[in-house]
Amino acid sequence: MSAFLPFARPDIDEQTIAAVGEVLRSGWITSGPQVQRFEEALSVYCDGRPVRAFTSATAALEVALEVAGIGPGDEVIVPAMTFVASANVVLRVGARPVLVDVDIDTRNTDAARIEAALTPRTRAIMPVHFAGLPVDMAPVYALAQRRGLRVIEDAAHTMGASYGGRRIGAQGDLVSFSFHPNKNLTTIEGGALTFANAAEVEHAERLRFHGIRKLPGGEMEVEEPGGKFNMPDVCAAIGLAQLARLEEFNARRRELARRYFERLQGIPHLRLPAADQPGHSWHLFAPLIDFAALGTTRRAFMEMMQARGIGVGVHYPAMHLFAAYRRLGYKPGDFPNAETIGARTLTLPLFTRMRDADVDRVCGALREAILQPITTNGHS
Repeated sequence: MSAFLPFARPDIDEQTIAAVGEVLRSGWITSGPQVQRFEEALSVYCDGRPVRAFTSATAALEVALEVAGIGPGDEVIVPAMTFVASANVVLRVGARPVLVDVDIDTRNTDAARIEAALTPRTRAIMPVHFAGLPVDMAPVYALAQRRGLRVIEDAAHTMGASYGGRRIGAQGDLVSFSFHPNKNLTTIEGGALTFANAAEVEHAERLRFHGIRKLPGGEMEVEEPGGKFNMPDVCAAIGLAQLARLEEFNARRRELARRYFERLQGIPHLRLPAADQPGHSWHLFAPLIDFAALGTTRRAFMEMMQARGIGVGVHYPAMHLFAAYRRLGYKPGDFPNAETIGARTLTLPLFTRMRDADVDRVCGALREAILQPITTNGHS
């Protein structure tokens, strides 16, 4: 049997491992010169905008909300189809996430859905660029400008993606990236925030490290509570090596995605994601499968794929059906597209060291599972 194929795997080369060893030997392993270098490199990548690194994209999003002045009594528009962190951080700053539905193929929301959800309490919009495909941002920013709203882009999936010919993060308001191990660029764990307003950078720096403001003479002041969100130098060293290869990584991801589209056309009960578009960074490849029409369950289907040595994932359950969000009054039926995606999505392997033959193997197993009768216990 072929070796097990996970749905994601970071691409860490020997040069990167050696760079980590150098940091460890240096004796400076927390935030220091490597973080500064990484932030400078990210800034260059984002057309000179200020960038600050964090322990996670979740931390970056939370700080972005605080920098934007979002707090109790405020509302933030968030899509119902995203990782739960997007809305969790809104709750953590004391505001209310107001969920909206998404397009069933792009998995992204849009300005029309956002505008329909606005209330006098709306203070910010948090569009999520799903799977590497940017949201159509021009209408979103036009809406935000008309209504005096902040825009906090959750770009966890879109490192290296572009919109309108410019990189995500090089434009817009506040933009947060993720460097989790399954992302296009990893720092083990980590994230970053890009800023349109340079005056907000110092505030973000204080919030990521206990609220501390350094004073002349080595003294310090704390004017508000902050978190402990600073990236270590070990992680930054990995990020520097990864950033140097990001275009290579994303080019390979696009090749693999195109091969999936070629091999998976015309299979019944399988709905492919929105087709490849300029600027797509292909973080995920997640078609929808009508498990009920096949007479099975997603769990049984995933077990079948596992038995064939193929790892798959679920990105994501519909967020409004989690208990924490049902307590806010959300219920089944509120966001039909998010619910359909949440019930039918299946994330297929997609990482840079995959071979073309690996894609063919996944597609063969998927086609076999769909075209053969299956019962809910996974047996033919």
